[in-house]
Amino acid sequence: MEVSGTIGQRIRKIIAWLVAIIVVLILALASFIATFDWNRARPWVNDKVSQVIGRQFAITGNLKVGWRHPIGESGWRGWVPWPHFSAANIVVANPDWAKQPHFATLDEIDFEVALLPLLARDIVIPAINLVNPSVDVERLLDGRDNWTFKPPASTGPSQWRLDLHDIAFAKGNIAVSDQQKKIDAQVVIDTLGQPIPIGDAMKQQEAASRNLSAEVVGKRGARKLTAQADAVTASQTAASAADSSASAAPPGSTVTAVSDISATSTASASATNGTTAPAGKPSPLYSFGWTVKGSYNRTPVSGSGKVGGVLALQDAKRPFPVQADIRAGDLHVALVGTITDPAHLAAVDLRLWLQGNSMARLYSLTGVTLPDTPPYTTEGRLVGQFRQSGNVFRYENFTGRVGGSDLKGSLTYTVRKPRALLQGNLVSNLLQFADLAPIIGADSNASKARRGNAARQPSNKALPVEEFRTDRWKAIDADVKFIGRRIVRNPNLPITDLDTHVVMRDGVLSLEPLKFGVAGGSLASDIHLDGSTPPLKGRFAASARHLKLKQLFPKFKTMQNALGELNGDAALSATGNSPAALAATSNGEVKALVTDGTVSRLMMEAAGLNVANVVYEKLFGRRDVKINCAATDFVATNGVLDSRVFALDTGDAVINVDGKVNLHDESIDLGVHPHTKGFRVFSLRSPLYVKGTFKDPHVGVNAAALALRGGAAVGLGLVNPFAALIPLIAPSNNKPLPCARLLADEPAKPAAPSPGEKEKPRALSPQGNTTKGGPAAPVAGSGKPAVRATLPSAKSVVN
Repeated sequence: MEVSGTIGQRIRKIIAWLVAIIVVLILALASFIATFDWNRARPWVNDKVSQVIGRQFAITGNLKVGWRHPIGESGWRGWVPWPHFSAANIVVANPDWAKQPHFATLDEIDFEVALLPLLARDIVIPAINLVNPSVDVERLLDGRDNWTFKPPASTGPSQWRLDLHDIAFAKGNIAVSDQQKKIDAQVVIDTLGQPIPIGDAMKQQEAASRNLSAEVVGKRGARKLTAQADAVTASQTAASAADSSASAAPPGSTVTAVSDISATSTASASATNGTTAPAGKPSPLYSFGWTVKGSYNRTPVSGSGKVGGVLALQDAKRPFPVQADIRAGDLHVALVGTITDPAHLAAVDLRLWLQGNSMARLYSLTGVTLPDTPPYTTEGRLVGQFRQSGNVFRYENFTGRVGGSDLKGSLTYTVRKPRALLQGNLVSNLLQFADLAPIIGADSNASKARRGNAARQPSNKALPVEEFRTDRWKAIDADVKFIGRRIVRNPNLPITDLDTHVVMRDGVLSLEPLKFGVAGGSLASDIHLDGSTPPLKGRFAASARHLKLKQLFPKFKTMQNALGELNGDAALSATGNSPAALAATSNGEVKALVTDGTVSRLMMEAAGLNVANVVYEKLFGRRDVKINCAATDFVATNGVLDSRVFALDTGDAVINVDGKVNLHDESIDLGVHPHTKGFRVFSLRSPLYVKGTFKDPHVGVNAAALALRGGAAVGLGLVNPFAALIPLIAPSNNKPLPCARLLADEPAKPAAPSPGEKEKPRALSPQGNTTKGGPAAPVAGSGKPAVRATLPSAKSVVN
């Protein structure tokens, strides 16, 4: 018993001594840490850190280590002090090639380390406080960057694990110089006074962006845009409610959805209301604000925004909130939403607002090729998914205003090799026809200046001279459908709607088709512009069907009683880099036919200058004249349209037109030759002319022929007053156009040679059809060739 008691006492003494030794060691260590001049350890710390990061590291200020009681710990753990480290004036060097000497500088850094987890090789740091951090980010054109560190080769994975809970700083600066992305900017980051929920940021940005819309499309346009966006949101909310009702309905019950909106649209409504956080989780909060000023792709950039806490970046499943309001040149971009896994960019879900003077100016900032447009503003949801096979971005259910036109739809942008692909469907319920003019450079010089285009249209030119930007066509492929349901246009333009399918592949732009509703009928064309190699090569095929004569000339009173339809076809090819250049080099054929119509007798009499009949029609009536047929057949050779047939046959007269229309210098030189049917008294019938330019045409009477008839009348009047009537009497010309031949079935369609080649002449076949190789038979009374096989037939035009 005594032996066992002695052993027990010895064990207690040993334990007591061990505890005492440990306490003494801890006290000694604490005393050493508290009293040691840690500045003497700076060279060793600097050297070790430099080895780890593979770049020069230096603490040039005080290095301190102390003890603090942990905050938030309870029980006996609250009595275990934690080491507290602080260092002042820290510098991390840049590579030798960088413009700035330092990659990062800090006025001070301080943090605490939990003591007990160190026993399990866990470095737990509740928070790191950074005082005035400044970071320089640089990348050269050859791909070298200064943010990639090269630590020494490791023999294996580290046994230590870092657990960092939070990073705090009052204010920081980031300088960015990226030669590859052409970015040169200064960013200032600071903590917000208090965290801001994403819903509050959404409301603020929505109000600000809609107010700015008034500067771009006017107050009236901004109000219409707001109404459009609110209608979409209401529709999405109703659809979401309908979906919820459907899911809650008993089995077998039927629920009618308010509208057919996709699931992503419903999510968009949630994003608008600031409820992007998953169910059961708090809404993301913004912790830091930032401002930026600099340039991107040589375009001035400035703006501000907010982001979430730094530690939120580490959670790949936690949506990281972002907000931005940026101006780049005349472009204004605003967004509110979240990024999933920001470190690897897994996905984005943003509410996006865009405003600018022309959509074409988005190219320099985004690389997306879009046409020139009037000032625009849009609002919608941007959803992006980042994949190894190719990133996909969808601008869903957006609404917008382009000039005076509304716009809505969805677009998908897919990153792929060798070119990205833009797909989508766009609709305009009310389209201003004038808003289409900038697409081909046909708007005014004032409009060009407003959208930032230096090109100017010469005052004496009607055809647009602004060149297509074919260098951008190879940057992207496109497959976009557009519908303009109602067109607001000049009263002289009988255009009602628009439907087109834009396809661009490997630098070749096609509109298949470009279809307008015109004068109660349709004007459809297929346009192919090959911009893959200079010069641009164009091919055009057009067909006009069932165009009502009355509606073609809505402002001409003499045509309001006209009946009949115009049908025609055209095929042209050309080379050139602008609409004017294409017209000046065009080759091919243009044909049209009018049958079974009526036209004002007054107009026909006036065309023949039958003075007595014009006066009679003015005083006593306006009987209409039946159109037997009217035909035009122009051949285009290097931009010159030469009329093979241009004639009108009615019950009272045959009118032939000959001459040329020169698209190269935009000149007109046409002669109009009326031939009356029946006997006319007091007829000054004389050839008319249409001369001048497209911008300044002149219509008049052939003065020489009229002078001969007038002089003859005066001379004969001196001999015998009744003889003076002889030159004013028009004999009958009863040789009509060969309408039966013109209306024959199965005519040849207009043809065009390959771009750059000339149209070959046509010869008359044994059956009377025109074929290539020689002149055609003349139309009676006109001296012009017949075109039986080259005009649209009655059978073909009803289709």
